[in-house]
Amino acid sequence: MAISGALNALKSSKLISWKPCCRVQQTLKKCVEASGTTLHSGKSSTVRLLPELAGKGRYFYFNSKSIPASIDYAQESPLCTTLSNDGVKIRTVEHLLSALEAMNVDNCRIEITSLDSDDSGFDCEVPILDGSAREWVERIEKDGLVAAKDECGNDCEKLAPYLNEPVHVSKSDSFVAAFPSPKVRVSYGIDFPQVAIGSQWFSSAPLEDSFYAKEIASSRTFCIYEEVEHMLDAGLIKGGSLDNAIVCSASKGWLNPPLRFSEEPCRHKILDLVGDLSLFARFGNQGLPVAHIVVYKGGHALHTNFVRHLNDSFKS
Repeated sequence: MAISGALNALKSSKLISWKPCCRVQQTLKKCVEASGTTLHSGKSSTVRLLPELAGKGRYFYFNSKSIPASIDYAQESPLCTTLSNDGVKIRTVEHLLSALEAMNVDNCRIEITSLDSDDSGFDCEVPILDGSAREWVERIEKDGLVAAKDECGNDCEKLAPYLNEPVHVSKSDSFVAAFPSPKVRVSYGIDFPQVAIGSQWFSSAPLEDSFYAKEIASSRTFCIYEEVEHMLDAGLIKGGSLDNAIVCSASKGWLNPPLRFSEEPCRHKILDLVGDLSLFARFGNQGLPVAHIVVYKGGHALHTNFVRHLNDSFKS
């Protein structure tokens, strides 16, 4: 088993230490495919998840261009996480990456075919499906995983980034903070006092056993009805509907009940966080830091800024 090589490829810092997590890197047993409407462009796309060698990690492939699922390629964009490289952009990657990270699909080639690309052919988006990660998880569970082999046919030990000291990023009254912990734990808080969502907190160990698959993956994206027109005017959520989001109105409450969980919006924020923090992964290792991560009123921009802060610790 290739352990020393993996350790040598990853540099630890004062903030982060890479350590074995007592399992080998994995990949898909066979191809997984899903098609559907995209949330923001409203167009259609197909995603094929393909097995990949150990150490290759997760990366997207579109229009003959490859984009690693890494914070180095993350670009700030409204209401989603976007990866960009050499003129190619792939939007709304967070739900898919969340499922791959939580389900231990460490190495994967993600091919996207846009069925109606824009004129440039350099912009595409992952389908929103039902607004959660449930379908990705179900398809991964159905087809299964295998140990990923490197180019020499060897297993590779999977490493995880352990946090050595407290760290935080913030903007106004929103923050992401993390504290050293022997396991991954996430506590997330949201506050929407203008609608029935109100104030919610949810705490979990999302990578333990089957917790993510049972308690996080099916939580759908959500929005406030009174903000829909503004988002449409901004060129967003063109593919949004009551079939792929839960919508809450200030005057009428939830427009498409029932909720799958009483705190479904908060659980969905954890789903997003796992996907965004997966961008810290490298060489087929774990992306989510081993820490107690506490978030209040977070979003994709703040999540990815936190990952950049961790990433910058290796440059100092």
